Amino acid sequence: MHTLEDLNKDKLPKHVAVIMDGNGRWAKQRGKLRIFGHENGVEAVRRTVENCAKLQIQFLTLYAFSTENWNRPKLEVETLMRLLVASLRKELKTLNKNNIRLNTIGNIDSLPDKARKELEEVISKTSKNNGMMLTLALSYGSREEIKSAVRDIASKVKNNIISPENIDEAVINTHLYTHFLPDVDLLIRTSGEQRISNFLLWQIAYAELYFIDVFWPDFSEHHLVEAILSYQNRERRFGKTSEQLH
Repeated sequence: MHTLEDLNKDKLPKHVAVIMDGNGRWAKQRGKLRIFGHENGVEAVRRTVENCAKLQIQFLTLYAFSTENWNRPKLEVETLMRLLVASLRKELKTLNKNNIRLNTIGNIDSLPDKARKELEEVISKTSKNNGMMLTLALSYGSREEIKSAVRDIASKVKNNIISPENIDEAVINTHLYTHFLPDVDLLIRTSGEQRISNFLLWQIAYAELYFIDVFWPDFSEHHLVEAILSYQNRERRFGKTSEQLH
């Protein structure tokens, strides 16, 4: 079984993004409520964050709560928000110990006041850390993000702040929630599902995709290592030919 030490430290992805899927099904397999799966999913978050920090991954983005998740049963949503507040409060010391800076993307104003304030407090208290940046996608949807960017750019064109012929990828990037992040290098999705689910659609244009048939609460160091090993064994051509790269 491979470990962190088996990875080529010169070929690590700069930005890893994870769709943490399967908490509910993991709980159902055990005859438990979905809430039980979310509670155990928190442990998988802790493991993954600490292992990425050990590897000195520069950016880790976790899909924690989508805009569509608001449509889930009220009790489940309330539990997820409660877990968010408790986890942020509990993990602040660990984040600072590991020099991790917390950030967030999404419509944070839609979060309950208690969750939003706890989030803002932890972001503030880790803002001086200069190690890995951990970004939580909360109340996030990529189509909403792109729609918001288009509106902002259109408004600036209307007010003669931006000329239409000057709109390029860089301009679009600066209007996205992720303007402070590089493009994703490796996107991991757990639970065996093979779809993107409205996550970082612009930012994963050239990401390596890795789907694993393991529910999120069971995602371990071994699974992270296997994902990164797969990434390291791929040829990233960015539209070029193999001959051009070599």
